[in-house]
Amino acid sequence: MPKEWPTIAKLETFVPSAQGAGGDYHRQGKGHWIIQGDISCPMHKYPDWRESRAKWGIGVLGSLFVKITATDGTVGYATGFGGPPACWLIEEHFSRFVIGADPRDTNMIWDQMFRASMFYGRKGLPLAAISVVDLAIWDLVGKIRGEPIYKIIGGRTKKEIPLYLTGPQSASAKKMGFWGSKVALPHGPPDGLEGIRKNVAFLKSKRDEVGPDYPIMVDCWMSLDVPYTLQLVKATEDAGVKIHWWEEVLHPDDFDGHRTLKKAFPHILFTTGEHEYSKYGFRKLIEDRSIDILQPDVMWLGGLTELIKVAAMAAAYDIPVVPHGSGPYSFHAIMSFPNSDFCEYIANSPDGHTVWPSFGNLFTNEVLPVNGKVNLTDEPGFGLELNPNAELVPYSAFFKPAKGIGYANEKPQEITEEQKPKELSEGQKP
Repeated sequence: MPKEWPTIAKLETFVPSAQGAGGDYHRQGKGHWIIQGDISCPMHKYPDWRESRAKWGIGVLGSLFVKITATDGTVGYATGFGGPPACWLIEEHFSRFVIGADPRDTNMIWDQMFRASMFYGRKGLPLAAISVVDLAIWDLVGKIRGEPIYKIIGGRTKKEIPLYLTGPQSASAKKMGFWGSKVALPHGPPDGLEGIRKNVAFLKSKRDEVGPDYPIMVDCWMSLDVPYTLQLVKATEDAGVKIHWWEEVLHPDDFDGHRTLKKAFPHILFTTGEHEYSKYGFRKLIEDRSIDILQPDVMWLGGLTELIKVAAMAAAYDIPVVPHGSGPYSFHAIMSFPNSDFCEYIANSPDGHTVWPSFGNLFTNEVLPVNGKVNLTDEPGFGLELNPNAELVPYSAFFKPAKGIGYANEKPQEITEEQKPKELSEGQKP
């Protein structure tokens, strides 16, 4: 470890061009189960857009890759979600808070990026961009220290991490040793009572595949409302189909709806948080106690710096934190968090029968599940090695900022005489 710490000398952004590569789970090839049409989603009310989730644009942003170089030559990097728009935000706005900074000052760098973007950010794309920068900085810090991230943020709390598998093949999940299977709900409110019957039949078929005791979870992807959820949960219980938890049933901002559901079904587990952002967004979910498990995505909510804060708040309420996807980034957090007992793994293969790396071919050494579990090595940072053959398109190749559109290094100019407003006539004066 150096006696004098290097500072951040350079920040670069790229877009991985290969389908399935990088942090955007939704940028998949034709026929992949993640983009198929028979998954309930907010767009199902419009028949023209039900054919495929790709048709209405679920993968429109794409992946992002951030590379940060320190003055001593050490390189940290991370992938995430946001594509070209996120590259613009990072290169033209957030870079000023990163270049020249001590990479150990993660709280200050994060806070400056967040506060500076508050007028247009707080959630969504700006937080996704901040997340990837934050993860790359943590990776850099780990490499300079020569330590894995989970050791830096608190160390090991468990021998290994049990996983459940998200995908369409419950029987395969059980066979591979995952402790549970999460499946996507096929039908939502636009399908009416017939959709409820089909949902119950679908969930019963999954239950029959794996037996009565194997956990089955249901991902509703923000597509239901309170009346429909009340009907669906009751119908499933009446049919004797045991569901371990119901996930993200409502619009992410429907806090009152979550309270209604928990009051109606106190014995049922409800989870959410995948599409929530920052400690401010999670505060109300935590204080309401109507959510049984929080599921922040470390590549979306604000990165590891913010995930640590959310997990600490949740721990004070004894609420488990189980991050959504994110592979190694989630593993390092969960290995360190006492209130995180397991993690999600997304079946990245097209048919969902087998396990592929979370980030496709972007890295050469992603840790993969063995018998439904993962362990971590002591490789520094997040332990990921960039694939030298990865297809990375640099920001400069697809966006060349021109004078006058607000690029990062453009200095304010003096107002010329031609730009000054003309003197008002007597009739125009107030």
